[in-house]
Parts: sequence; structure tokens; C-alpha cells
Amino acid sequence: MFRVPFLVAIALAIAFGGGIWSTRLALDATIGFGAIKLGSWEAFPEAQTADADPYAKSHRANAGKLIYATAEGLSFTATTDDSGARLSGSCTYQLTGQTPTARFWTLFATGPDGRPPAADADLPSSLNSRMVGRQSDGSLDITIASRARPGNWLASPQQGQFRLTLTLLDTPAAGSSGLIDLSMPAIRRIGCGNV
Repeated sequence: MFRVPFLVAIALAIAFGGGIWSTRLALDATIGFGAIKLGSWEAFPEAQTADADPYAKSHRANAGKLIYATAEGLSFTATTDDSGARLSGSCTYQLTGQTPTARFWTLFATGPDGRPPAADADLPSSLNSRMVGRQSDGSLDITIASRARPGNWLASPQQGQFRLTLTLLDTPAAGSSGLIDLSMPAIRRIGCGNV
């Protein structure tokens, strides 16, 4: 007597559970379509506009992130160094080169899920264009490590993988079609362990 309703309930639970799981997986897999890859850095310029695809809109709503207008800002993320190896908290990296033209930029490290690691008040968890010392030619030289380093230092998680987010604010690059010609800072692994 209860066999048929029980089987229907199981089928519905599997269908709804599988649907919700696959939707969450699709939202976490990508920010949207139209990615631009420049070395280790990746950006989704269309994800910030009203013309964004449904996946990008859902991703933004799910993450609860601030949305910039087309010419206001552009976020680049890097999950690998220039050799293609995943960024790891047990390694030390050097970020060198120029940033694209922008009135202001920010750089911070996050966990693989995009959430900032637990903030320690004594560690520099983010850097911006007004606080970073530059080389004589105007280029950057930032060390990314879990332990303190002299000069420009960005604290990374002590273990596990992480990603870097470079956000350019009030940049002509965000509203132009010349994104392919931009040069992004290089990310080079210096060493791992206690180096």
C-alpha cells in the first residue's frame, strides 16, 4: 500500500537533489562566457554588464558581489603561476611587471572558493596602487608568501591552494575592445617550503 508513494517520494528526492546539485556545480564551475586569458590572468568583461549571460547573472547573485559598470572596473583572477602550476600557500611567488592603466587597483589573495582567508590583523591581506612602492621604471615587484618578506609583501594562506584577484577601477581597458593587447604582471614561483 505504501510502496508506490514511497518510490515516488524517492524518485522526487533524487530528481530535486540532483537538479539542485548540478545547478550549484554549474554556477561554481564558471563565472560566465567570454573569458579573456592574458598569461595567468583571466577576466570576464561581459559578466559586469547588463548583456551578461544567465550564468554570469546567477553567479553574481549567488556570490553577492559588487557589480561595476562597463567602464568602471574589471577583475582579473589568477589560479596558476606563469609556468601553469597551481598557486600554493606553501610556495613563495614574485609578481613583477606593469598593471594596465587604471586610476586605482587592488590585489588580494583568496581561497579556491573566492572567499578571503581568515584575516590576521598583522598580515597585509590586500595591497592597492596607493600603498605599493614601485621600481624606478614604474614597474611592480611584489612578493607573495605566507611569511613576512622585505619590500612589497602580500600575505598568502599558509597552506592549500589560493588565487589572486587584481581589480582595476576606473580603467579604459574595461570599456575597450583592446583587452587582448594589455600586458599583465607576471607571476613567478621563487621557491617552496622554507625558501
